[in-house]
Amino acid sequence: MSRVVLEGLEFHARHGVYETEAALGARFVIDAELHWAFAGIPDDLGAAVNYAAAYDAIREEVTGHRWKLIEVLADRVARRLLRDHPRLERVTVRVHKPFAPLPGVFRDVYAELTLRQGE
Repeated sequence: MSRVVLEGLEFHARHGVYETEAALGARFVIDAELHWAFAGIPDDLGAAVNYAAAYDAIREEVTGHRWKLIEVLADRVARRLLRDHPRLERVTVRVHKPFAPLPGVFRDVYAELTLRQGE
């Protein structure tokens, strides 16, 4: 299996359960692994999964909606990518919330979801 990875896509958005998160927003970082068989394809964008279009879809899902849970956001992004790009066989999406409102010191919090076409 081959894949194209969009890693470290950063957006300001307003996801979270607290009203301060809705009001102020925070930085969210998205990773998307796009799995599809591209070995031997012609050197033509029409034969590929357009990762610029995938980026636009991710941006729209992250910044155009507000969800309380990053798990729901990961699901929305994964399903949108599979719907928009039928060549994709599987996607893995990670939604990082590096400034989650936790009481301790931590490097990152993220939700990860892998879905296959048709799920």
